[in-house]
Amino acid sequence: MTIPGDKTAVEWLVSVAPDPDACRREWERNPLGVALLPAGHRWDVLILPGELGHATLEVLDALPAPPGPVIADFGDSRLGFFVPPGTASRWVGTGVRGAGHGTWIVVPYPGRATGGVRWLVVPDGQGTLTDPAVLELAMHEAAARAVGREGGRP
Repeated sequence: MTIPGDKTAVEWLVSVAPDPDACRREWERNPLGVALLPAGHRWDVLILPGELGHATLEVLDALPAPPGPVIADFGDSRLGFFVPPGTASRWVGTGVRGAGHGTWIVVPYPGRATGGVRWLVVPDGQGTLTDPAVLELAMHEAAARAVGREGGRP
């Protein structure tokens, strides 16, 4: 599967790699279609539990502005939302992990099927990221909807 803008998404992603050419080769040679990239340069990643992450993405998808890139791990047990650098070190929230400066994340090749981690929202190549304040509000909305479906039980 190839998506318009894949080339610019690839260029945007590999721009943070210590060796962009080596990163491209890793994507080509790795049978899983993934590479490790450092967080904290152009983006941080906030990692939500799968159920909350999917519900949050539904809320974000309903907004006029599109969300930034989102990845899901194998089995969709966790979703990673790409947010501005520095967000992970300031984020305070139960059950949400942050990958920022000094951490590395597994990143699939944009637009290519992989055996594990996959894109739910492919990078646009322009650097669009999810605004942390909007993400937080979307998480609250998603949690409120979940409580409403359970009949108001906490």
